[in-house]
Amino acid sequence: MADLLIRDIDIIDGSGDLRYRGDVLVDGGRIAEIGAPGTLGGADRIIAEPNLALAPGFIDMHAHSDLHLLTEPGHFPKVSQGITTEVIGQDGLSYAPIDDAALAVVRRQIAGWNGNPAGFEVDWRTVGEYLDRLDAGITPNAAYLVPQGTLRMLVVGTEKRPATPEEIRAMRELLAQGLAEGAVGMSSGLTYTPGMYADTAELAALCEVVAEAGGFYAPHTRSYGAGALESYAEMMGLARSTGCALHLTHATMNFGVNRGRAPELLDLIAEARAEGCDITLDTYPYLPGATTLSALLPSWAMSGGPDAALARLADPELRERIVADVNVHGSDGCHGVTVEWETIQISGVGNPELSEYVGRTVDEIAADQGRPPTEVFFDLLARDELATSILQHVGHEENVRAIMRDPGHMGGSDALLAPARPHPRAWGTFPRYLGHYVRELGLLGLEECVNHLTARPAQRLRLRDRGLIRAGHAADLVLFDPETVIDTATFDDPKQQCRGIPYVIVNGRMAIDGGKPTGVRAGRSLRMNSSERQTR
Repeated sequence: MADLLIRDIDIIDGSGDLRYRGDVLVDGGRIAEIGAPGTLGGADRIIAEPNLALAPGFIDMHAHSDLHLLTEPGHFPKVSQGITTEVIGQDGLSYAPIDDAALAVVRRQIAGWNGNPAGFEVDWRTVGEYLDRLDAGITPNAAYLVPQGTLRMLVVGTEKRPATPEEIRAMRELLAQGLAEGAVGMSSGLTYTPGMYADTAELAALCEVVAEAGGFYAPHTRSYGAGALESYAEMMGLARSTGCALHLTHATMNFGVNRGRAPELLDLIAEARAEGCDITLDTYPYLPGATTLSALLPSWAMSGGPDAALARLADPELRERIVADVNVHGSDGCHGVTVEWETIQISGVGNPELSEYVGRTVDEIAADQGRPPTEVFFDLLARDELATSILQHVGHEENVRAIMRDPGHMGGSDALLAPARPHPRAWGTFPRYLGHYVRELGLLGLEECVNHLTARPAQRLRLRDRGLIRAGHAADLVLFDPETVIDTATFDDPKQQCRGIPYVIVNGRMAIDGGKPTGVRAGRSLRMNSSERQTR
């Protein structure tokens, strides 16, 4: 007897082709057979719900679940929306490779992304050891990017200065080791310290290593505001000069200076592709972004790490210099634009004494307290030791829609799960694509959208047996109702399960059954050097 039979259902196979009716038999973690409706049988479990559609499991190309996968292994916010694989290690900062000194800095610097749970032991140091830890029991699968900022922290430190040739060689060696141990590429966070201190030549030296290994480079560029197009052009220049595949993560054009300018970005991408560059991108289907409050600081203020930054915040003269950068000149941490405090909404804090501010904008807090917004900014950073997370309401719908139609587009939630009031994309990204942009707006066809969320990212990750419904492929599957699927998470109440996704299957085992989590941990790391991965 096979494990599972999904009987007489619309099959949207991930290829972009029209759906068709059929039966699907699952056994031993694989799709065993696909047949005409009513032709397959002999399974321990049968699902016969003809109103549902069957698709490959969704692949989240930009996730910040590096610790959440381990501290909350059920991973309900993500799995409940049909996600069966996540790509982590994003934005140039994560937890492998690491040493004790860098770990202490990283845990504090990105506490607003991933939390910094007391008592949680990071008992790995290499990429391979981290992936082994994931293999001990997670619900979805995970692929990992080596974080360029962490490499720089390990070798150069946290100071703002050029890397020496010897340091670049050392970073290249660490990167090559991480790729050999299974990472699928490299990420950067070029508005975050210390990764943002790398110049183009330093990034090129690292991209050469990624290209040689057959991975891809996923940069958070130097700006999504003033200078956004120049920042994207720099990344495409790296693809041209090194031959490295490029994946533009959370590709967007934000702030008032970029309203309606997405076509200019798409023209740059099309030109580079015409020259032979391998370029893809992901987006989330919302307007606000999410990051940490400390990210708004100018890069010079973060040089030397968290303690050095906190010391500068206590220096009256340096505070005035920071005020000039964020209010007058445009902080490089805020994408070269001045901070619009009415757009900065507190989403989470590390210090429970500050919880009253969650959900409020810095401008609102300042008005209530009769203080300048920058004073509230400094106070929150100091009292929360830089752990405050924020939503940044700076996006434009016309840009989101235009970029979503790019032929290399994929879905990425960019979800931060640690904040008390997270961005609703943490719970709703993939059903929002299917419900709002497909059914309600008709911006994408259903089969086309499923292709964006499944086969395209599987191809980017070069997974030979995922992303499509094919006999012999891994049984990562999602059953959803095309007529009702929708995100229910809101900015006021974001921790809400979506509607219309009753079943999610990871490696042939039920992760969500009847809309409820099963507790089954069938996920594992998907490594570059795995036999599942396509060769070049």
